[in-house]
This record gives sequence, structure tokens and C-alpha cells, in this order.
Amino acid sequence: MALQQIADGIQSGLAGKSFDGSLKFDCGDDGVIVLRDASASTEDQETDCTIRISKDNLTKLLTGKLNPMTGVMMGKLKISGDMGIAMKLGKLIG
Repeated sequence: MALQQIADGIQSGLAGKSFDGSLKFDCGDDGVIVLRDASASTEDQETDCTIRISKDNLTKLLTGKLNPMTGVMMGKLKISGDMGIAMKLGKLIG
């Protein structure tokens, strides 16, 4: 699955939900997905919080197959910046 498809899926999931702040999923060579102002884009920009994660693990995270806390403990995702923003993400995708 291409990152743009994942971003489009996140975009539709954000419909009607409020998300304060900005968050970036950094998938390395595969690219980035930036959430800001209730929209998802694949254009790289500065954000309040960055989550480094592989594209495969991002797909698992968004489909509920990877628990965020377990992912952090197992080193499958690394969070830098504002942890509060990362915690809000759990409510959006949970």
C-alpha cells in the first residue's frame, strides 16, 4: 500500500474529529505522513511530534493490529517531541 493511500485513509478517519497540534509519521525512505488541522498529507514539514515507524508497522497500528504502547516497548515505533500529541492520536485511531 502506498503512503498516499494510507494518508487518504487517515484523512477519511479524521472526518468530524478535532485534532489539535501536528504529528508526523516518519517512514524513512518510504516518506512521511503529516497530520495537521484535521488533514493528512505526504508533504514533509515541521511538526510538534514525530513518530518514526516502518510503513508495515504504521499499517498495523492504524488497523489495530499493533498496540501503540507495545510498539514503543518493542522498539517498533519511536516518539519524539510532544508526547501529549501522540496520546491524542490514540483516541483518534482507537
